[in-house]
Amino acid sequence: MDVKQLNSVARAMVGPGKGILAADESSPTIKKRFDQINTESTEENRRVYRQMLFTTRGAEQYIGGVILFEETLGQMSDGNVPFPKLLQSKGMIPGIKVDKGAKALAGFPGETITEGLDGLRDRLEAYHEQGAAFAKWRAVIDIDAARGIPSRFAIEANAHALARYAALCQEAGLVPIVEPEVLMDGEHTIEQCQEVTEKVLVEVYRQLALHKVVLEGTLLKPNMVIAGKKCPTQANVKEVAVATAQTLLRTVPGAVPGVVFLSGGQSSEEATAHLNAINAMGRYPWEVSFSYGRALQAAPLQAWGGSPDNIEAGRNAFFKRAKLNGLARSGEYKSSMEAG
Repeated sequence: MDVKQLNSVARAMVGPGKGILAADESSPTIKKRFDQINTESTEENRRVYRQMLFTTRGAEQYIGGVILFEETLGQMSDGNVPFPKLLQSKGMIPGIKVDKGAKALAGFPGETITEGLDGLRDRLEAYHEQGAAFAKWRAVIDIDAARGIPSRFAIEANAHALARYAALCQEAGLVPIVEPEVLMDGEHTIEQCQEVTEKVLVEVYRQLALHKVVLEGTLLKPNMVIAGKKCPTQANVKEVAVATAQTLLRTVPGAVPGVVFLSGGQSSEEATAHLNAINAMGRYPWEVSFSYGRALQAAPLQAWGGSPDNIEAGRNAFFKRAKLNGLARSGEYKSSMEAG
């Protein structure tokens, strides 16, 4: 394990004004997105769409890394350049989603465990040879206070899997992005979200320590602390920023190079405004950035609409969202910029 190299890659992805594009939607997920624009989810359409994002002029100013799905890792541009090489040539670091999704946790109704550890060591070696420099694994934690969810066991099981994955990544020379997502579905309050998120992060870092994962060679991809969508009392931007910053400062070691938030069902504008408010509060021991999927892609997906005539419109929409989130990295975003 080359700790300096891992740290260098991690820091490059969260350099000044930069964050990460999550373009790692599974085939069923991207089909749902394409259905919304009446576009068939063929391998070629998926390739063309992602190529549109990757070839957006100037995006590298704000995108330091791109998480790819396994299919995309092996695809090529129109010029027969493998996507990992294309991204590298533009200064964007290619990575790969390696988990196999959240499945029902036996014995614990309503809870899940992320699968994909079997054969992971060999897969990581192959991904590294294909050009991936980092990886991502998502654990899913739901909140349902009435049913006692999440259970202590579900938190521990998912944290343990995240740590095993992270250790294998570093062994293979890949930076692990550790993603414990507390879902924003449900009726829970922002206070309940904060309580659960803190418990999850404490357990994640306990497991990472037990597995001898070098924190300087990792990134954390957490949820923001937000009330559930069905909660009658929704917190404002400032309240979300305060609760999220407080939670991270209580739980995330300073050795971690960066925290890259997931958008988790927020609108594009909400995700940017929350990131901006968190950064506007001051400096932190780690870079505070983004690793957005829908919050970066919703606008370009609609602008493209599956038509080759709209490629440039899609690129323009993607560049705008990348730039606005880049500004939010330093608290310089303003809602009035959305109209620009």
